[in-house]
Amino acid sequence: MTVRELMDKYVRLLRRAGIKSPRADVEWLASDVFKCSRSELALHGHKMPTREQVDRMRKNIKRRLDREPLQHILGIGDFYGYEFRVSSAVLIPRPETETLAELALGFLHPLPAPVAFDLGTGSGCIAITLAKRCPGVKVIASDVSESALNLAKLNAETLDAIEQVEFREADGLPALAEGEQVDLIVSNPPYIPSGDIAGLQPEVRHYDPHLALDGGEDGLQFHRLLAAEGQSRLKPGGKLMAEFGDGQESAIEGLFAQAAWASVKITNDLTGRPRIVIASAGQ
Repeated sequence: MTVRELMDKYVRLLRRAGIKSPRADVEWLASDVFKCSRSELALHGHKMPTREQVDRMRKNIKRRLDREPLQHILGIGDFYGYEFRVSSAVLIPRPETETLAELALGFLHPLPAPVAFDLGTGSGCIAITLAKRCPGVKVIASDVSESALNLAKLNAETLDAIEQVEFREADGLPALAEGEQVDLIVSNPPYIPSGDIAGLQPEVRHYDPHLALDGGEDGLQFHRLLAAEGQSRLKPGGKLMAEFGDGQESAIEGLFAQAAWASVKITNDLTGRPRIVIASAGQ
């Protein structure tokens, strides 16, 4: 069986199992096994794979059939053009969160020596992206999970951003010391209602850490804290930017308006869905 025939066989297998993008998944797994880019796979199509390569493909396809995310099998997830190590300790970086990073960078760039706080950093994808794309920024990145922080630190070292990012193990806003203020609070906090987690896709339900998913009974537990306490952690004119879930925009807007933020704006993600709240502190 040639490489092409092997790949076609597994595409059919994943398709029958209901995997969303079987061809792309097989190509990613094959490019890892055959040590080439996806675009170069055609050059290997006529070759005969080794027994070791066949075994690796078979084992990885079995993992995907068990609905383990592709990023976990490969050990990496892409975010904003960078490769981040991922594991079951962190949420896999999502494309829609790139909008959050883009908005944060747009706010930080004009500031002379900005300080940003990434609450719930996970893999470090937001914090490290800010550091890479805004050379003058200092980023404080916190997480309640020691395993997540260890992975984020490794990503920062690999991507040469460790000098700009300070990692702190803490639960929420107490990661900032008493009286410590920053220019920007940025966060992709848990926002799935507790009762909805059982109905999520298997890739999310079984493999993403529930700590990074569960936003309490209505999904707004962490946004309430950010709305109530975030403004005191910002410098005058500072901003808070946080992601939220589908259908939560009205409740989120109400929380921040009730907490007397100077302004509250809801922004769409790349798919056109309301996804990010931008709240501004007073001068």
